[in-house]
Amino acid sequence: MQDFTRYAVYYAPQPGPFAEAMAAWLGWDVAAGRAVAQPRLPGLPGEVAELTRSPRKYGFHGTIRAPFRPVVAEADLIAALDDLAAARPPVRCEGLQIHDLHGFLALLPQGCDRALADLAEAVMRATDPLRAPLTQAEIARRRPETLTPRQRALLDRWGYPFVMEEFRFHLTLTDQLPPAPAQAVAQVLRAHLDPVLPRPFVIADLCLMAEDAQGRFHLRHRSTLSG
Repeated sequence: MQDFTRYAVYYAPQPGPFAEAMAAWLGWDVAAGRAVAQPRLPGLPGEVAELTRSPRKYGFHGTIRAPFRPVVAEADLIAALDDLAAARPPVRCEGLQIHDLHGFLALLPQGCDRALADLAEAVMRATDPLRAPLTQAEIARRRPETLTPRQRALLDRWGYPFVMEEFRFHLTLTDQLPPAPAQAVAQVLRAHLDPVLPRPFVIADLCLMAEDAQGRFHLRHRSTLSG
């Protein structure tokens, strides 16, 4: 039995070619809870393992509710997510495009910003009573001195600074990269991922993820959005 330290609510692709390709790119399969071989792609400015070191432990995902320490059992987290998901519809987006977000590459959904923001706010409000308050060490790790006053207020209230109007859904692909390598990686990835990128891109469920003692994240439950 794993001893999980934190939980989060993420988007993760359902089983299929997209999920397999993204697990291979990052080298961690959240559904299977194991490392997987990363591809060798010509044209990259380095090994895939070096380009994806930071996001690997999280696995391929889009954050809906950032990791938190729970004050209830896992079964209660699952029940809360199931209840919420039963009242919310899936989020349908036009597709996904690779963007450079201040030095790291990510996939961004197109044409569904408002629906995604509404879903994230609903998840945040439903799970907030289930989380422990932040410790001083947890606050310090968020580097509050770099946050805007509004972001700092959101951190204090909700345990994470990038919520409400600060929420930006994205699917991280790489570490921070200088401009030239980032451009090269984006070019390779666009060609590599084009056959498997979903069109449309649909968030059909909420994924409860758990962090193990080594900092790796595991898929624990899918709550189907069926409202």
